[in-house]
Amino acid sequence: MATLNMNGSYKLNSDTVNKTITKTSAGNYALGYTKDKTFYVKYIGRSDSDLKARLLSHVSNGKYKEFKYSLATSPKAAFEKECQNFHDFGGIEKLDNDIHPDRPSNSKDWECPICDIFDK
Repeated sequence: MATLNMNGSYKLNSDTVNKTITKTSAGNYALGYTKDKTFYVKYIGRSDSDLKARLLSHVSNGKYKEFKYSLATSPKAAFEKECQNFHDFGGIEKLDNDIHPDRPSNSKDWECPICDIFDK
């Protein structure tokens, strides 16, 4: 069974994000909703430098009700976890993500730990 290995879930609003994410850091997140005590993942994302700012950018559209998160030790660790979560929770077919997680422009040697998308 797939697992996010993240903290939460929390309501996705400015107050909760600001109170919950207290450190500027790279990190990962999942957006979705809870029903019958189960968190349903609808979107997987990451920030390479400021997880709080990235989560706050999702607040205004109102599409997602809740979030889960984890801090990362580096941008590369955040990228690899995003790829793992993306694949574990269904990729483009099941998530609202439009594309496979992209790697930062200065990291052309990083590879997805699950698929060979960057080998082409």
